[in-house]
Amino acid sequence: MIYKNFARSNEEVSLLGFGCWGIGKSMWVGAEDPESKKALHKAIEQGVTLFDTAYVYGMGHSEHLIGEVEKESGKHLFIASKIPSKKYEWPAKDSSTFSESFPKEHIIETTEKSLRNLKRDYLDLQQFHVWNDKWAQEDEWKEAIYQLKKDGKVRFFGISINDHQPWNGIEAGKTGLIDSFQVIFNLFDQSPTDQLFSFCEENKIAVLARVPFDEGSLTGNISPETIFPKGDFRNQYFGGTRKKEVHERVLKIFADAKDETANVAEAALRYITSFNAVTSVIPGMRKEKNLLANCAAVGKGKLSELTLEKLKSHRWVRNFYA
Repeated sequence: MIYKNFARSNEEVSLLGFGCWGIGKSMWVGAEDPESKKALHKAIEQGVTLFDTAYVYGMGHSEHLIGEVEKESGKHLFIASKIPSKKYEWPAKDSSTFSESFPKEHIIETTEKSLRNLKRDYLDLQQFHVWNDKWAQEDEWKEAIYQLKKDGKVRFFGISINDHQPWNGIEAGKTGLIDSFQVIFNLFDQSPTDQLFSFCEENKIAVLARVPFDEGSLTGNISPETIFPKGDFRNQYFGGTRKKEVHERVLKIFADAKDETANVAEAALRYITSFNAVTSVIPGMRKEKNLLANCAAVGKGKLSELTLEKLKSHRWVRNFYA
């Protein structure tokens, strides 16, 4: 496993992290706790140290599982969670005020709920689950961070940036209080390379790259014939003609990456980890076989400059969440 320093600290975290949305079972159909726990334990055995969850992932269910596995393993994990907007908005609307979305008491109370779920005294990383940079100069969130850190309940604080809005957090980052940004970054959404990455490198802010497989399309396993279980959010995400569109694009991606990679999933992960700004990439890994494949892919290191240049052409501006 490859490790990198987290933000301005000497703490090291694994370049491959574990995204824990899927194991919360709230919007992903088919997750089973025994299988999820098996994957979590295997991840720890493979050297994965960073586990990214959120209070709303099953309303604490994902946090409970991670807490159980940490105790069972006897290892100290770097656990990140997130505070939802009090209005439960994704993304935060421009009309929403900070006091409506993240009042100080809500920030502290939700953090304490997550700690109870995890059976922990502190979080390694707490994050706003959505953000609007018009709030950057508000004092209330700064006071909450100071208090949580002073009380020893949070070590680092970050922002999970709104989908496809990598610029929406930079003003908050300028305060010096933000240790990390979590952002969508993959072969289709390459927009963090425009501005965010250079800002993070200059200010030593960690980057957690989420949705590396575009909710599954960049694994190479989605075709026009793919059927998702009833109730799975991917029925909406890949609705209409989208499965056909992504399948055609994925074939072209592999044509440009096949000289260096065994499959599209490997190309997707190694593309992301080829950027120095990326601290950890956090795919969801509910199954042990996927975990092992991801560990092997990240372990192969960066792609060549020639392949990276080819892959730039696959940037695709769209928002399937909308």
